[in-house]
Amino acid sequence: MNIHTLDRVVTTSLDSPVGPLLVGATDDGICLLEFAEPARQQVQLAALRRQFGDAVEPGRHDHTDRLAEELAEYFAGARREFTVPIVFPGTPFQQRVWGQLLAIPYGETRSYEDVACALGMPAASRAVGRANGQNRVAIVIPCHRVVNKGGGLGGYGGELWRKRFLLDLERRGPGA
Repeated sequence: MNIHTLDRVVTTSLDSPVGPLLVGATDDGICLLEFAEPARQQVQLAALRRQFGDAVEPGRHDHTDRLAEELAEYFAGARREFTVPIVFPGTPFQQRVWGQLLAIPYGETRSYEDVACALGMPAASRAVGRANGQNRVAIVIPCHRVVNKGGGLGGYGGELWRKRFLLDLERRGPGA
């Protein structure tokens, strides 16, 4: 695991239709977008500290401001893709899974098996599910677009009602 001790992570909270969000950014980009429930928030902040050292502090950053604007557009149905830079350190396998998540088009879903097959590892559905659940940049890296093989919602760390909300928002399309 690479520890980026020279990076400072600035965190802030944003309001959204799915509840408060905790955002973290380095000078390289957004490294955290998580639902700000106390239990999840503590886990994610601990993971950031392991990844980036103790340089995690509240504040504002150009990347968090830009993400706030892009999220507002997304929730208004006016944005289909995020352009804010993201930083998502992980294992090589996690990186590959998260890259596949980024390739899932707005308004569409893929099964865990679909993602595993796209990686050339059709038997790795469970590992894909684990990596999907370890995504620290929710919404922007669209882990909500991964569903069970039969189309059921499956699990979602941010709770199923949020996953349903995000999928319904995207199915309605831009401007809806």
